[in-house]
Amino acid sequence: MAEDKRVIKMKHNVIMENRRTLTVTGVMDIDSFDEETVTVFTEHGELTIKGRDLHINKIDVDTGDLLMEGDVDSLSYSDNLPQKGGFFSKLLR
Repeated sequence: MAEDKRVIKMKHNVIMENRRTLTVTGVMDIDSFDEETVTVFTEHGELTIKGRDLHINKIDVDTGDLLMEGDVDSLSYSDNLPQKGGFFSKLLR
């Protein structure tokens, strides 16, 4: 029987204040973003944030910290992991 041996390297936290300000730590990559949907990869899976007027205020690629604001309607996870060539790798070319 195979066991999931994924090693967690970064702490992952999500802090939401008043459904308006969102801080996410442990972000490995950004898959896509616009004013209604932001999709990021964490070591715990893909996190999709949906809402209105979503804006990324700060992203730190070294620490994996993301700060965003807007009207947050939902947060959802899936087990998708990032593939090579994501948003960060395009920025760092």
